[in-house]
Amino acid sequence: MKRAIIVGASSGIGLEVARLLRQQGWKVGVAARRVELLVEFEFSAQIDVTSPDAVGQLLELVGRVGGLDLYFHASGIGHQNRELHEDVELKTLETNALGFTRMVGAAYRYMAGHGGGHIAVISSIAGTKGLGPAPSYSATKAFQNTYIQSLEQLANARHLNIRFTDLRPGFVATDLLNDGNHYPLLLNKVSVARDMVSSIRRQRHVRVIDWRWRIITNVWRLIPCCVWRHLRL
Repeated sequence: MKRAIIVGASSGIGLEVARLLRQQGWKVGVAARRVELLVEFEFSAQIDVTSPDAVGQLLELVGRVGGLDLYFHASGIGHQNRELHEDVELKTLETNALGFTRMVGAAYRYMAGHGGGHIAVISSIAGTKGLGPAPSYSATKAFQNTYIQSLEQLANARHLNIRFTDLRPGFVATDLLNDGNHYPLLLNKVSVARDMVSSIRRQRHVRVIDWRWRIITNVWRLIPCCVWRHLRL
């Protein structure tokens, strides 16, 4: 039986991925800040990725599950912040950059010492270009894209049997986007979770979800910076 830990599994995509893996026979451990929402799972832990204690709590959960074949990072926050409120920007950095690095790094080190594994993370199409409506969110997602790419190169250089999958969905209809703002081409969270589990099984390196967002992000990359900086999003 393969063993997976999903961090950020209290709702949305993380919860759906946890359910799918369990249905497919995985032994699943789940973690989130709101542990009361994880009662349907046998193995759970209350983990706040911004806490210095998070790594110890993750390793304790890994011990209860019996090991770690897949680490799935679904924890993250994001807001439109056109007024650039300081608290929003700093909290996003704390969760999506520092917390992300803390947890993914812990999973990497564990796998490096235990024969390998698979690390999959939910980043976003928002990391493709700097998006003015959500500066810190866009920047931290670009950080995540580059960090996973760097770890993959590092693991290969060290001959470690660690695989990586960077999952980049477009806008998904979850509580994260329930902020009164308009988001185009909203995706269904269950369909997105299925795509993610399939991408992990196929050991994809990078997966943009779905086909419409693959076209859009490819177009974004072609837009010169001198044009992009004047766009109104």
